[in-house]
Amino acid sequence: MKRKPWLGWVMFGITMLVVFMLGLLVNSVMERRTEALFVNKVLAPVGEFESRNEVWGANYPREFQTYYQTADTSFTSMYGGGKMRDMLHEDPRMVVLWAGYAFAKDYNQGRGHFYAIEDINNSLRTGAPKGPQDGPQPSSCWVCKSPDVPRMMDKLGIDEFYKQTWASLGPEIVNPIGCADCHDSKTMNLKITRPALIEAFKEQGKDITKATHNEMRSLVCAQCHVEYYFDKKSVEGAVKVKFPWKNGMTVEDMEKYYDDIDFTDFVHALSKAPILKAQHPDYEIHQMGIHGQRGVSCADCHMPYKSEGGQKFTDHKIQSPLNNVANSCQVCHREEEKTLVANVNERQQKIHQIRIELEDQLVKAHLEAKLAWDKGATEAQMKGILKLIRQSQWRWDFTAASHGGSFHAPLETARVITNGLNKAAEARIELSKVLASLGQTTPMQYPDISTKEKAQRFIGLDMDKEKANKTEFKKTVLPKWLDEAKKKQLLYSNPAK
Repeated sequence: MKRKPWLGWVMFGITMLVVFMLGLLVNSVMERRTEALFVNKVLAPVGEFESRNEVWGANYPREFQTYYQTADTSFTSMYGGGKMRDMLHEDPRMVVLWAGYAFAKDYNQGRGHFYAIEDINNSLRTGAPKGPQDGPQPSSCWVCKSPDVPRMMDKLGIDEFYKQTWASLGPEIVNPIGCADCHDSKTMNLKITRPALIEAFKEQGKDITKATHNEMRSLVCAQCHVEYYFDKKSVEGAVKVKFPWKNGMTVEDMEKYYDDIDFTDFVHALSKAPILKAQHPDYEIHQMGIHGQRGVSCADCHMPYKSEGGQKFTDHKIQSPLNNVANSCQVCHREEEKTLVANVNERQQKIHQIRIELEDQLVKAHLEAKLAWDKGATEAQMKGILKLIRQSQWRWDFTAASHGGSFHAPLETARVITNGLNKAAEARIELSKVLASLGQTTPMQYPDISTKEKAQRFIGLDMDKEKANKTEFKKTVLPKWLDEAKKKQLLYSNPAK
């Protein structure tokens, strides 16, 4: 130190810098600990069946603010995203495939959860009821649309809820999908609020209350993102939502379940085939893919963790992972974003290609079956053919209705479509024999269904009337529903909002 006195000053400076940095670290830790005391501090009491998302948002502002970003519809991917897309316009074949069913009138890609109530009210599939007991749909159509559903199930009783019409509950179910659908109001633990999922587990001999937290991060989604049907037999006068999982979750398992109970969603208006309409078996197909098999939950990709102000929380902007690759995919995968997106698109493109081939074959099978009936085919001649058409369309719809199935489980999805192609080919071979026996020896002239409008006219839909009726409903009935809901204080009202 005597020879180099400046060295003492250097050591002093370093020591002071270390002390300063340690002080910053301690201060930061103390701030975070103090902040943590208020992260889950309840500022406004939340009732057990509180369905207004804004009330929850007063206590959980980060989650609430990100949830309301589901109103953003700007992102689109190759086969998805948040933007509303008219799927019948993009693929008019589906109009013919659903002839005799409400989906032939209207089928739009679902937008964010923020729009759940608005979209179901606008849909042509829910009709244009003029009174509480009017309209084509039961109360079951509300089940996945709102946290008002658990509230009404508690108020009326589950069976009594299912005995109502869709229109009768219009003034009661007004808040879009939100907090109370998935969370316990006291503990904020994930919670199953829809009885159909609990019943499905019980039917399989499982206890859903023993599910792990990681499993719950998928099961709360499985309350709605599943295949289900309307059970009209178990409770007199009720139309209950039920999952066909008794035999398992594969396309064959559920088909056997439906066959065993002799269930049909609708009889095709052209071919007279007893058709099964798949809903959206997202959870089932996810479980069959590599991510599901490795324990990756729905929330890991669609609601990844994020940090804000030093706090880690779940991003409730439920969306396509392709719009959030850094927080979703790149947490596990180290490839560049463009590479990961290209991988997803490649899988989806290849699945889409063979699915369209199946659609083409199915459309022709329905039209050829109609021709066979027109020429005098008998029930005995058509029985086996109609079963093949039913099996083929079930496999097509199982893959088409699944959101992201071509990525979640591309091998299983391709297997199901290929099996559907085989069934359609068998049906058309048998149809050619029947048609030949009835004197049809020349190739059939297929109608022009190149647009949604042409296809809808071909199957006999009066879309001008459907749209006019819906416009009248939105003008006269819907405002009354909202006024009644406001009087009951079911909608959040805050001048300072």
